[in-house]
Amino acid sequence: MVKVDHIAHDMNLPEGVTATVSGSVLTVQKGNNSVEREFIHPKIEVRNLNEKISVFCNLPRRAEKALAGTWAAHISNMIYGVDTGFEYHLKAVYSHFPMTLKVQGNKMTVTNLFGEKVPRVAKLPWSPTEVEVKVTNKTDVIVKGIDKEKVGQTAANIERSCRIKNRDRRVFQDGIYITSKGA
Repeated sequence: MVKVDHIAHDMNLPEGVTATVSGSVLTVQKGNNSVEREFIHPKIEVRNLNEKISVFCNLPRRAEKALAGTWAAHISNMIYGVDTGFEYHLKAVYSHFPMTLKVQGNKMTVTNLFGEKVPRVAKLPWSPTEVEVKVTNKTDVIVKGIDKEKVGQTAANIERSCRIKNRDRRVFQDGIYITSKGA
């Protein structure tokens, strides 16, 4: 296996996006939007160059190469999220019993799913300023935010709350499903 003397993943910052590294915490911000994350490893460091962020590792081994690539992906997601934002679209599907979707505070309530009397509840663990959940056209759900992990986890919580157990999934397809991810 060929040895590499160092690895450096460089990411350019778009116009208006600033990044600061203090200790092991990276903060990326644009206007009022800001995301921060802690990156700790003895051999890998995050550097703030003029208009770039660099993930650098000197004399990396296989695990450190992989971790440097993972950190670079996280940082590019932070930059994209602050600049553009992430948006997931979900669709409520039903065949016979029309379900009702309501967002109240930090939970989303799904009533009359599959004709059930007890409503199903999806937890929305983050505040509406971090992750915004909207219901449009009674069946479309839009989840927006600047942190990809929080937006994705919120969409997964909504989808998971409507899982039907002990039934054939090919026949009983009622539920809320993610239809598109991205911006």
